[in-house]
Amino acid sequence: MKVLVCGGAGYIGSHLVREISKLDYQVVVFDNLSKGHKEAVPSNATFELGDIRNKDDLERMFSKHRPDAVFHFCASIEVGESVIDPLKYYDNNVSGTVVLLQAMQKYQTKYFIFSSTAALFGLPKKIPIESDDPTFPINPYGDTKLAVENILKWCDQAFGLKSVCLRYFNACGADAQGDLGEDHEPESHLIPIVLQVPLGKREKVYIFGSDYQTPDGTCVRDYVHVTDLATAHIKALEYLIKHNKSDRFNLGSGKGYSVKEIIEAARRVTGHPIPADLKDRRPGDPDILIADSQKAEQVLGWKRQYDTIDSIVATAWNFHQKNPNGLH
Repeated sequence: MKVLVCGGAGYIGSHLVREISKLDYQVVVFDNLSKGHKEAVPSNATFELGDIRNKDDLERMFSKHRPDAVFHFCASIEVGESVIDPLKYYDNNVSGTVVLLQAMQKYQTKYFIFSSTAALFGLPKKIPIESDDPTFPINPYGDTKLAVENILKWCDQAFGLKSVCLRYFNACGADAQGDLGEDHEPESHLIPIVLQVPLGKREKVYIFGSDYQTPDGTCVRDYVHVTDLATAHIKALEYLIKHNKSDRFNLGSGKGYSVKEIIEAARRVTGHPIPADLKDRRPGDPDILIADSQKAEQVLGWKRQYDTIDSIVATAWNFHQKNPNGLH
């Protein structure tokens, strides 16, 4: 079976490519390299440069490779930027996906695995969040992901496209080998920012708000290791092949960690004191966000390899020590 990984040179996509390349699949990576890194694509995968919004790029790629399944990791993902520039997000995340789905329809590609987000739940009324809980996005980023999920529902009804949507919060960590990991420019995710202190790239970290309704007053979030997310995407494809039925799943650890707990974990792993200062809250940050992944565990047979925050941070630290300047 031939699979197309759109955004396969990016953070989560490249980890999927590494894991699925170990199995009996032919892998094609399609990426415009605006955020991804060619260095992250293994030699046993075919790389095609292109943009999902460009019909000519997709026509060339689909006519050449005719994939059986598509993984979609091409979204713009910064919540704050989506509020400032919503049209960019609707252009890439929604319009781009429509162009991709049109190519899939033309070439009769059967299966679609969508990297969605738990941000489409907005401010949840209960924790942990289950996959069938109400969706009320509070920012354009989450809204674009929900729009795509709705489009996929109608595509299934109209021409039988089968899809799995995977919703999760904080992808983190790095491949155990230490040669593949998180490398964003600029960096906005908590764990790599915290690790910039022991790397000598910043003097301290800032905690935004200490008066949340949590045990230590700082925001609590769900963290899932990126390799475990890659495994979930493979399980989703196997589910589609076996059952030919669309579905959606939340992916999480079932346990949240506060900002202070992440910093403490990084101190334990690195042996560095990592100074931290308090700042005012940022607007729109919910107190607690934790996903319930029981459905994925029961239906997909998904199991996490990394169960503790220290083990997750340790893989990230290993990567950043080996690649202090990223993947360039």
